[in-house]
Amino acid sequence: MILIADSGSTKTDWCLTKDGLQTNIFHTIGYNPYFIDTEAIYYSLSENLLKDLDSKCVSKIYFYGAGCSTAEKKDIVRKALVRSFPDATEIHVEHDLLASARALLGDEKGFAAILGTGTNSCLYDGNDVSMNIDSLGYLLGDEGSGSYIGKKIVRDFMRGRLEPELQARFKERFQIEDNEQIFNTLYSTQFPNRYLASFCKFADEYVHHPYIKNKVRDGFRDFFKNLVGKYPNYKEYTFNCVGSVGYVFNEILEEVAQSYDMKIGRVIKSPLDDLVKYHVDRNVK
Repeated sequence: MILIADSGSTKTDWCLTKDGLQTNIFHTIGYNPYFIDTEAIYYSLSENLLKDLDSKCVSKIYFYGAGCSTAEKKDIVRKALVRSFPDATEIHVEHDLLASARALLGDEKGFAAILGTGTNSCLYDGNDVSMNIDSLGYLLGDEGSGSYIGKKIVRDFMRGRLEPELQARFKERFQIEDNEQIFNTLYSTQFPNRYLASFCKFADEYVHHPYIKNKVRDGFRDFFKNLVGKYPNYKEYTFNCVGSVGYVFNEILEEVAQSYDMKIGRVIKSPLDDLVKYHVDRNVK
C-alpha cells in the first residue's frame, strides 16, 4: 500500500491507497523541519498516525512537506519516516510546493502557488519546479499568507487601531487580557507562524467588514507585487493556488489577480485528492 502525505506548517493530511483506490484518510500536525526535529516528528507519528495505521502494510511513502526544500531538511523528515515505517521499500520526501504544482497542473506547464499559513509560488515545467522566488518565511516575507494577514490585524489590535466594535470582538474572540499575553505566547510558542496565522480566522469571520477586506486585499497585493509579479511573463499564465487562505478569500484574490492582468485558474483548499490522482494515474501502486 502507498501512503501519500501533504504537510503544511499547521497540519498534515495523509492518504493510504491500495490498487489505486483511497482506503483511509488521516490527519496530524504539520512537520516543517524548520520548526521541528526528527525526534519530535517520530514521537508525533507514534502517538497519532501509527495508532490508527499499521506501519507494516505501507510499502511506499510520498511525503510532500513545507520546509522540505534542501537535502538537509528533507533528511530530518526522512529519518523519522524510516523509523516509523521500517518495512517501506521506498520513501520519497519532496517540497510541498511540488505537491501543489502537481495537484493543480498535473503534466501541464504553468504557475502554481500556496496561500495558507505560509506562502510560496513557482513556475512548473510539467514534472518539477522550474523557477521559485523564495517567500522568505513568516519573519521576512510570506506576503498574502495567514500569518502575514494575521500579523497585520493583531498589530493593529495591540496598538488600539481597530474600530471600537472590532477591537472588543477581537479581544473576546481570542480571550486576550493585554498585549503582554500576546508577546508571551508569541515568543514562547514552538510555532509562532501558526500563532500569527490563527488571527487570520478573525478575518474569515468578519470578511465583509471594510477594514478586514482591506487587510486581506493589501496582503494579496503585496503577494503579487513582491512575488507573483517578479516571474518572467507571469501574465501569460493562469493563477493556480492551493491553501485555505486563497480558498476562503477567493473573491478578493480574483480581484487582485485581475488588477495584475492575470486570470484565475484553479483555487483549491487542499491538494491531497488531486495529488493522489497524480500518483495513481502514473501507475504508482
